[in-house]
Amino acid sequence: MKTWLITGGAGFIGGALLRRLHHRLEHRFVVLDSLTYAGNLESIQQELGSERVVFVQGDIGDEHLVAKLLNEHQIDAVINLAAESHVDRSIDSPEAFVVTNVLGTFKMLHAALQYWDALEGNRRDAFRFLHVSTDEVFGSLGPQGKFTESTAYSPNSPYSASKASSDHFVNAYHHTYGLPTLITNCSNNFGPYQFPEKLIPVMIMNALDGKPLPIYGDGQQVRDWLYVDDHCDAIELVLRSGTCGQTYNIGGDCERTNLEIVHAICDCLDRLQAPCQSRPLKQLIQRVADRPGHDKRYAIDFSKIKNELGWEPKHSFEQALEETIRWYLDHQSWVQRVRNGEYRRIGVRSTAPTT
Repeated sequence: MKTWLITGGAGFIGGALLRRLHHRLEHRFVVLDSLTYAGNLESIQQELGSERVVFVQGDIGDEHLVAKLLNEHQIDAVINLAAESHVDRSIDSPEAFVVTNVLGTFKMLHAALQYWDALEGNRRDAFRFLHVSTDEVFGSLGPQGKFTESTAYSPNSPYSASKASSDHFVNAYHHTYGLPTLITNCSNNFGPYQFPEKLIPVMIMNALDGKPLPIYGDGQQVRDWLYVDDHCDAIELVLRSGTCGQTYNIGGDCERTNLEIVHAICDCLDRLQAPCQSRPLKQLIQRVADRPGHDKRYAIDFSKIKNELGWEPKHSFEQALEETIRWYLDHQSWVQRVRNGEYRRIGVRSTAPTT
């Protein structure tokens, strides 16, 4: 039975990945998460009751802890999802992004290299370190073109700069030391359990409460949107079949302006006759001052992963958005616990590193 280490496994994407992999595979999973504000054990509560899942509260920057987990659980693969990920927060407090995204990834790589160096035979050959990154490292596009794996990095926010740096360290550890690494750069994710600081959950929750729907600037910033379950499928495929030392772009083939996203949310909530305090919901849209250094457009060319590994998104944006909105409507108690901070006080089934 293989054992995979998932860092950031109580976060939005990490939790979705654990739920999906635990259901589909007979592997063991070690979940490492420091449980910052965005880590929510409720998203993986069912999985935490499994004998095949061990949760450890800790920091990826704790090299001693990471080394213990690798050795004591005989990890076969690492999926590094732990990161500070919100652009606005990075503008206000950039140091935390350097500490976690840059230094934390470096510590992970160093521990993984020492562990991998001691492996032998098939286990050494099969070991993988997959680093999950973002399309924001490429900077901003003009009205035409898409990011490819060969696009030069040009980050424009402290968040994207920290992720770009972590990507470079992953590449360096492969080319310098031979560590079998993989990198994925994804577009904007959305889906159930997303912490309400990102665009789609913020707009859903504000609409339900009759609060303003704030849009930066003219709302014409373009993003490529990717349903989180499609992203998780791509991560698993890259881990299993990707070529070491390579990067794979993962996109949803779904370019929308921020204003179009908000309009789509309003239309869906109106159509579902959600219990909102205002109708029509579009009247709640409110323009606010633009974010400093706001990138104009992102778009992902995922032809490499499609042609080489056979992946493409399965969900249409409209289908996935409605599923997401229905989930939030059906889980108002979860929303309330996140808003008042109760989710951070639930019991933690934490297991110290053991053999």
